[in-house]
Amino acid sequence: MELVDAALLLAAGLGAGTINAVAGGGSLITFPALLAVGLPPVAANVSNSVAVFPGYGAAVAGSRVDLPGGRLLASLVPTAIVGALAGAALLLVTPARAFELVVPFLVLGATAVLAFQDPLRRLVGHPRDLPPRRRAVTLQAIVALASVYGGYFGAAVGVMLVAGLALVLDATLARVSAVKNLLSAAIGLTTVVVFALAGPVNWAAVALVAPATLIGGYAGARLVRRLPSFVLKAVIVLFGTAIGGYLLWRTLASVR
Repeated sequence: MELVDAALLLAAGLGAGTINAVAGGGSLITFPALLAVGLPPVAANVSNSVAVFPGYGAAVAGSRVDLPGGRLLASLVPTAIVGALAGAALLLVTPARAFELVVPFLVLGATAVLAFQDPLRRLVGHPRDLPPRRRAVTLQAIVALASVYGGYFGAAVGVMLVAGLALVLDATLARVSAVKNLLSAAIGLTTVVVFALAGPVNWAAVALVAPATLIGGYAGARLVRRLPSFVLKAVIVLFGTAIGGYLLWRTLASVR
């Protein structure tokens, strides 16, 4: 691998780790970088999923003080693992085209949910007013759907998780982000195991990107704790809109 390629992957990993901890969507930095150094699309997608996992782990470490009690997490983590397994299996055994057409609208829809969180809460009810069973079922459904997507492609899974969790959880956005980090790490670990066993991983690229995401993930998680909620929401909405717009443009361009 050329020195320029190595520098590109290191920079992409650092940026992706930071963005994943703050908003999600860092894979849209590392995935194109892996393509740019010559990896085929499937190998780039699989290698990217493996490489960004350390950043999720570092984000969990950086945001651990904001994690809620164990009962909520114990109920959601298994759902995230099962959903990620299903998504990873879909990637390995099915054509990608149909799912690619839906992905931009999922990302833009999740971003809109977060952007209009307060009006939606007035419409569906504040989290503290929801019946416990309804809240629990809704949380499980949100995490399951986001995890399938995360196992399949992963870009902006953090945006989806934050948008869905913030609508149902009665918690600060920093705490919601901490839960998002843990669930993203569970999804990431699951895909690492699946793809390491059955996917065409380029381990040389992973060895460059992964340490950089580790540094960026920890730094990003520390940054989240210092941002006011309205600033954090604005950053996530901005990233989500940009990511969804880019994915939609790429999908429409490929149709022509």
